[in-house]
Amino acid sequence: MIGGGLLGLEAAAGLKVQGMDVTVLHLMPTLMERQLDETAGHLLEKALTDRGIKVITKANTKEILGTTKVEGVRLEDGTILDANIIIMAVGIRPNLWLGKDAGLDVDRGILVNNMMQTSDPNIFSVGECIQVENRTYGLVAPLYDQAKVLGSTLAGKDSKPFTHFEAATKLKVTGINLFSAGDFAAGDDRQEIVLRDAAKGVYKRLVLQDDKIIGIVLYGETADGPWFYQMMNAGDDISEMRDTLIFGPAYAGGGGADPLALVAGMPDEAEICGCNGVCKGDIVSAITDKKLGTLDEVRAHTKASASCGSCSGLVEQLLALTLGDDFDTNAVTAMCACTDLSHQDVRRMIISKSIKSIPDVMQELHWTTSCGCTKCRPALNYYLICAWPGEYVDDGYSRYINERVHANIQKDGTYSVIPRMWGGMTTPNELRAIADVADKFDISTVKVTGGQRIDLLGIRKEDLTAVWADLNAAGMVSGHAYAKGLRTVKTCVGTDWCRVATQDSTGLGIQLERILWGAWAPHKLKLAVSGCPRNCSEATCKDIGVICVDSGYELHFGGAAGMHIQGTQVLCMVDTEAEVIEYICALTQMYREQANYLDRIYKWADKVGYDYIRSVIVDDEQERKAYAARFLYSQKFMQNDPWKERVEGKEAHHFDAPLVPKKLEETV
Repeated sequence: MIGGGLLGLEAAAGLKVQGMDVTVLHLMPTLMERQLDETAGHLLEKALTDRGIKVITKANTKEILGTTKVEGVRLEDGTILDANIIIMAVGIRPNLWLGKDAGLDVDRGILVNNMMQTSDPNIFSVGECIQVENRTYGLVAPLYDQAKVLGSTLAGKDSKPFTHFEAATKLKVTGINLFSAGDFAAGDDRQEIVLRDAAKGVYKRLVLQDDKIIGIVLYGETADGPWFYQMMNAGDDISEMRDTLIFGPAYAGGGGADPLALVAGMPDEAEICGCNGVCKGDIVSAITDKKLGTLDEVRAHTKASASCGSCSGLVEQLLALTLGDDFDTNAVTAMCACTDLSHQDVRRMIISKSIKSIPDVMQELHWTTSCGCTKCRPALNYYLICAWPGEYVDDGYSRYINERVHANIQKDGTYSVIPRMWGGMTTPNELRAIADVADKFDISTVKVTGGQRIDLLGIRKEDLTAVWADLNAAGMVSGHAYAKGLRTVKTCVGTDWCRVATQDSTGLGIQLERILWGAWAPHKLKLAVSGCPRNCSEATCKDIGVICVDSGYELHFGGAAGMHIQGTQVLCMVDTEAEVIEYICALTQMYREQANYLDRIYKWADKVGYDYIRSVIVDDEQERKAYAARFLYSQKFMQNDPWKERVEGKEAHHFDAPLVPKKLEETV
């Protein structure tokens, strides 16, 4: 890793978590010299070294070795380091060719005024490519502010001009707490307040000028960073609290402070989430206007605390402050009694810490019980399956009884088995096999289900393996009627038979079921495809539905017809079957990655917002294709018949039918 700045170190830590041997080469004497003073830089280097990352400072890379592939690097002092991957994170340089070709004034960036207007009054520019008031920006928060100024200008509304503010820096490496902002260089006209606790690895330094904070460096303990940062940006006079300032707001003015009072005192423009540039006023407005009540809902609507999560405490305080007595302290609760962490916190940490087993989750995240409970173990098992397809080994002991035996337990202790019928279609051979199994095992009840399949009820547990051996021999696989995953894709007969159908709903339903079957999910997943707006297959009360119309396909989502009855909402219109499959794969994966375990799609959509889901799946083509690609990748490891493995005593097999139509695979 060439470059020991913010992004270089975050990438180095991520590669180390993946098991790689990582060396960081940095030109300057200390790491992150633009954001940290010398002391904090040395503390950071020690922390990285303790994590197994080798750091070489004052390292000037002279040459990359290798002809057809990377073999190493040679430093200016002659040192040669072997390498098979080299990553450079050495800062940004604005790309100016478009501005130059357009005849715009440029310097280090495309020159703009504080309304984002270039030297041509009809051309505006924002982002890392511009230079405003002799500054260029490589962080996202000021770019969001530039976009707001430009948006108001283009809409013909009055807008405040863009103004510079000192951005705060946080290193997103788990276990390394670091906060930096402002100007921390020493000077004759400046004073410093420093707190060092070597035993705890805590270092705090405030740089003052004219009784105002102009620079902040915090290492080890960073909770007070937003408070110092707000005072710095506001230019507050700190002379009255100078003696206790370094100890944070709890000692400001010599007494304890109410955290809610401190948050209440922040102005609306105070930045809460530095990663995404979200201020206090934006969060409060979202809570009030959209009636948000939980941290997850605020994350979904504003992106505050959705990245590194270090501002989660402030966001929760804003929720409590805004909602008052209506704030449900249990709304941001732990996933179970074994932990204080919420479902979403656990999911983020599984990925950020690269945790790949249930015991490791409980060890790394400090579970209060040694083995977990019936609430957390199934959830953890699902989250690990979703996060690490192909790597995590499914833990059968962390599943409910129906999923462990791959059949539905009934009130008398017997079981129900439902073989899959693709899109509700079957054959005489399959029907004969079902009849033979019913006779052979004296199955008392054979019932047609609402999902267009046949249910065999009253099977003894000891007969389950033999029942499935016979059904497998006839080419039938599990219908996963017990699963937190795809259950059925209900269809009508479509254009093959119906005189009013507009599209081949049966064929499309079969394609969808072949692609989606076996996909574990937060809860059961039911689909339907109706061949015309008469909606014979009831697509408008399913988790995901398709209504075929003359011009194409109307996609629906968020329906329910159980204890909770709710009609679907329209996702969008598409023209082709390939688009239907791509959009549904993407929507399913977004639900799989974001929803809490045991939340149906409508519950998840109610929390994050239907418009937000549309903005990702419909409006953002790149994001949609990325979700679809991740879903198809995970299906390579999930499409197997659990009973085939039990019957044959070998690895689960993939179904012989093609997983994805070739055109869709090429598209995704």
